Amino acid sequence: MASKAKVGYIGVGLMGHGAAKNILAKGYPLTVLGNRNRAPVEDLVRRGAREARTPAEVARGCDVVFTCVPSSVEVEAAVYGADGILAGAHAGMIHVDSTTADPNSTRKIGADLAARGCAMVDGPLGRTPLQAEEGKLSTFLGGAPDAVAKVRPIVECYADTIIEAGPLGSGHILKLLNNSLSLGISAVVAESLATASKLGVDFATLHKVVSAGGANSAMFQMVMPWVLEGDDSKLRGPIRIGAKDLKAYCRMAEQATAPAFMAQTASQLYQLALAQGHAERMIPKLPGILAALAGAPIRPLD
Repeated sequence: MASKAKVGYIGVGLMGHGAAKNILAKGYPLTVLGNRNRAPVEDLVRRGAREARTPAEVARGCDVVFTCVPSSVEVEAAVYGADGILAGAHAGMIHVDSTTADPNSTRKIGADLAARGCAMVDGPLGRTPLQAEEGKLSTFLGGAPDAVAKVRPIVECYADTIIEAGPLGSGHILKLLNNSLSLGISAVVAESLATASKLGVDFATLHKVVSAGGANSAMFQMVMPWVLEGDDSKLRGPIRIGAKDLKAYCRMAEQATAPAFMAQTASQLYQLALAQGHAERMIPKLPGILAALAGAPIRPLD
């Protein structure tokens, strides 16, 4: 694309706002479509974005349309609805789905877009909302090489780590695999910290021990600031999102007839937190939820 592509962004929430903000800052004409949370939409409009009323309106006016919504359910609603992306699709348009989504759904959408002369790239996002705002996300791009090449300059506005994953759906497969590892680790960390609380272990000392050995991990280091100081800002991911991603991974593994014993266990731990009413709490508070259930609270959850 010789001139700046017209970009649409559907879903400017925790991750999408930062990505869209950085696309806009790099000079791309931007149209956004938000949801019930008006604050990020209004912020982007103040920065120069245009707000659309429907996905079809976004598609009609844009060369590249991003979606960044909770799951494939919302992606399909945005694509197939009466005023959806397909209703406004035009030849040459590219849909980039940054959702942590079901790869089978992604391939289906891609085929339906191809029938309209459009292309699709799956580009799920790694890291956290903080990195989204800084323009330092990671992403894994799946799709035809020519489509990936066309959208890559836009993706570079918000991601400093870009991995070309292979055919359409590959990015979403890698994202679910990555999340099963990170969220599985968070579940083990939470359980161990709850046990430590029950035993009266000094958390600062435990932090030193784990940080010096093979059990150390990025997830452990993102959780510990809340345990030590009440700071959950190192991982601004709600428990409901972790629960959703683990269920999606388990479903993908089941469809592949692959074992998912550990992921299923982690998923049940997250479902327990949901059942206790903690959907909107951030993942670093998961140890506190388990510790409270064990009768040894680490610190107040609020």
